[in-house]
Amino acid sequence: MTAPNDVVITGIGLLTSLGEGVEANWAALRDFTAPVIDSERFAPYTVHPLPEVDWSQQIAKRGDQRQMEAWQRIGTYSAGLALEDAGIKGNEVLCASMDMIVAAGGGERDVDVDTMILKRIADGAPDIGVAINEVLTTELRPTLFLAQLSNLLAGNISIVHKVTGSSRTFMGEEGAGISAILTAAARIRSGQSTHALVGGAYNTEHPDMLLSYELGHHLMRDAWRPVWQRGQAAGGGIVTGSGGVFLVLESRDHATERGARIYASLGTVAADLGPTGAQETRERLDRLAAETGLGETDIVFSAVSGADGRTADEKVFLTESLAGIPVRGLTTATGNLSEAQFPLAVALAALSLSTGEKLPVLDPDFETEADTAPSSIGVLSVGFNAAEGMAVVRKAEGATA
Repeated sequence: MTAPNDVVITGIGLLTSLGEGVEANWAALRDFTAPVIDSERFAPYTVHPLPEVDWSQQIAKRGDQRQMEAWQRIGTYSAGLALEDAGIKGNEVLCASMDMIVAAGGGERDVDVDTMILKRIADGAPDIGVAINEVLTTELRPTLFLAQLSNLLAGNISIVHKVTGSSRTFMGEEGAGISAILTAAARIRSGQSTHALVGGAYNTEHPDMLLSYELGHHLMRDAWRPVWQRGQAAGGGIVTGSGGVFLVLESRDHATERGARIYASLGTVAADLGPTGAQETRERLDRLAAETGLGETDIVFSAVSGADGRTADEKVFLTESLAGIPVRGLTTATGNLSEAQFPLAVALAALSLSTGEKLPVLDPDFETEADTAPSSIGVLSVGFNAAEGMAVVRKAEGATA
């Protein structure tokens, strides 16, 4: 049964290490043999880098490009891809009434200033707090903090693509991306919104972004291996990736009235947060699975982080609570895109359902073949540090070509 305010996915914008756009990313995954990685630039850490991008294809003005740091360009570009894919880009009426929800963290800090602070700490500064304040008050450029705000990315999307409805932003690793999708879907289902641009962006190819993970001992130092096989790796098991993912979500009525192509429908989205002990995490995951119906899907697309303890807990949940359901650890192919990771899993689920094609095994040591093309896909995220989220994506009824 369908309802007027069912949430459907009508546009997908993807920019990852696998390529630009839905066709390039899906082709790379469908024929996946090895990821695109760089283990030299930031050794001993490995990253999944972006391909070469002609930013002018989605950000026409050179001045706009210059005033954006890389993470903003990635997000603005992938947002443009989603709008174009949905047939909304350049439509002033639809863009003016379109809501926007952006998940993006950090920015690009002043590496020289961070290096000064770390050197003072390494040299044995007697009071770390005083040392930090001394450097920040004398060396920090006044506009730096503004460059860290996720609403700066939302502002750039508004300026470049003229999306000028309501705007909301989230920061905070995978949990922000989960909250962005959950909020957009809830607003559409309640009738508060008819169409929304939602997604996130992350640039790992900047020293401060790697530093934020390494300070918590989360980054893997060994040679690359699939995400499920990093439990004994040196370091913390996370390999990050650069990328941007945006989705156009609409009510079914709105999409149908404008004759939009529908990739898939988005079912229940649920999220939680709490103590990260194994028992507490398992209880939350079981509760979320019951709420979303994750255990009734044909396959699960996991945004698994690779973080040691959290990934071990996720594997136990998958093998015990979801026994018999195939799983795909998408991070093996793309790296961890932080805020954009949950939107990525939703986007790839919609692509699988719309193409009628199965996603092949990405790690034969943990994952199993799927018998048939799926009609429903569960999406799972267990954040590297906190937050869990789930959603169910279903093959769209009455989808238009």
